[in-house]
Amino acid sequence: MKLDSDKWKNIVVDGLFAVGVDIDGTKTDLLSRYAIELMAWNRKINLTAIKDPEEIAEKHFIDSAVLAKAIPLGASLLDIGSGGGFPGIVLKVIKPSLSVTLLDSSLKKINFLKHIIRTLGLENIQALHIRGEDLVAKNNFSNSFDVITSRAFSSLDKFITMAIPLLSERGIILAMKGDNISGEVEALDSLSLTLPDESVICSDYFNIKIKKYTLPYTDAKRSIIMLKA
Repeated sequence: MKLDSDKWKNIVVDGLFAVGVDIDGTKTDLLSRYAIELMAWNRKINLTAIKDPEEIAEKHFIDSAVLAKAIPLGASLLDIGSGGGFPGIVLKVIKPSLSVTLLDSSLKKINFLKHIIRTLGLENIQALHIRGEDLVAKNNFSNSFDVITSRAFSSLDKFITMAIPLLSERGIILAMKGDNISGEVEALDSLSLTLPDESVICSDYFNIKIKKYTLPYTDAKRSIIMLKA
């Protein structure tokens, strides 16, 4: 199946509808172009182990889009460990009003992300070659983002430690995980993190919610851990 075929696009549209996200033809065409470039670049650099067109549609694009319902229009979003641009670029396509910053420590992946931004003609989005820990040290990014996301990036406590200094007041952290998250969730009960400014936060600092969902075609189980300050 070709990534620019009507069949592939219909898989994306129907799958997004199944998870509660509507998308028009223009945005579907952008995601198709994105998928084509992803596979072209994947021959040169390791962006994804998934190569089957239907799996790309479901496990990258539809899975990333699930977050869209939790993110307000016009929000500033930081995607830590963006890799091939998931979920950050997908969310930008679906919600163009977002201000998006993509972060990755791999220069090759950042070059790909910048290429996608240019190719899709996206505005108000940047890709930075920097580690999350190093971004925290830059004072001009302190408390800058309304939403901070990660997708299977790291342990939850490490991600939260990075995210908190960058999160705006009343911001939201969205950690995308697999089905088996019981250990990480239980660890939140005794959470005690020392931030770079040496302040300490505990589990009662957050309002924590767990959203479970199922991908529409493979019935794969996924989780979103949502933390609001």
